[in-house]
Amino acid sequence: MLFPLLLSVTVALHDRLRQTAEARAVAFLIRETPRWRPENKCYSCHNNGDAARALFIAMRNSYSVPETALTDTTHWLLHPEKWDHDKGDPGFSDKGLSRIQFAAALLAAVNAGALKDQRPLARAAELVVENQQHDGSWRIGADDAIGSPVTYGSCLATYQARAVLRSADPARYRSAIQKAGQWLRLASARTTLDAAAILLALERANDQEARVQQESCLDLIRKGQAANGGWGPYSNSPPEPFDTAIVLLALSDHPAQRKLSLRGRAFLISTQQPDGSWPETTRPAGAVSYAQRISTTAWATIALIATRPPTR
Repeated sequence: MLFPLLLSVTVALHDRLRQTAEARAVAFLIRETPRWRPENKCYSCHNNGDAARALFIAMRNSYSVPETALTDTTHWLLHPEKWDHDKGDPGFSDKGLSRIQFAAALLAAVNAGALKDQRPLARAAELVVENQQHDGSWRIGADDAIGSPVTYGSCLATYQARAVLRSADPARYRSAIQKAGQWLRLASARTTLDAAAILLALERANDQEARVQQESCLDLIRKGQAANGGWGPYSNSPPEPFDTAIVLLALSDHPAQRKLSLRGRAFLISTQQPDGSWPETTRPAGAVSYAQRISTTAWATIALIATRPPTR
């Protein structure tokens, strides 16, 4: 009688260990990503952009994602010429931002091997570069607005747009890429989100200007970590899942900051909800938003995948 009992306990424990935070998050996004289009008759930056990107990244990292979760989204991403003509509410959309979000999801699909034809990515890059400002940035919203999971802010948008151009055709977009890089080197990091986005963008840079900017951003991040391990938009703000996720992604290329990263990862895991999602990060905090919840969960999922411990 003892052996069957021990076996059942062992199996149950094994199943529990397999259900990591990132695995539960991926399962949630598999359920939610395809829901938006049938119910709302349009495509969205949160479901078909951020959430789909998270699932493609999960695929690239050996998570099992059924084809049905991404079939409709993939079809949409393959046609950048249609992105500006979706039937969503224009009062709740920014075409410049949606181009970046859909292009980033398309890039993730290519990187995951889900798409072999790179011509749609080339067309997407043409759309993205149209919205670059003279100073090299991509301006999203008012200059004094704090970025959110569905509004990004200029630093995060510039990082994402620049990554698309670098992957699509670095020679063709050399000037645009260099202008964006210079803007990021000189940008003032007013918030934790800005600092993390700049760190992400300058991760490969080793020139003097970049190193000074990197250290300034790292200093802001070090000072801004809360007692429970998370980060909020400002050093004295309550921690939020979204801000914490972007910081974790930025720190993933800075091994010297591993202690900060581990505490931030623990905060993210502690705030995950039973269904695998995270509470939406809104500005101001405490509001209810499905879009923000989906995008918050997408960024948190990507951050946990990027910082997951090695498998033994």
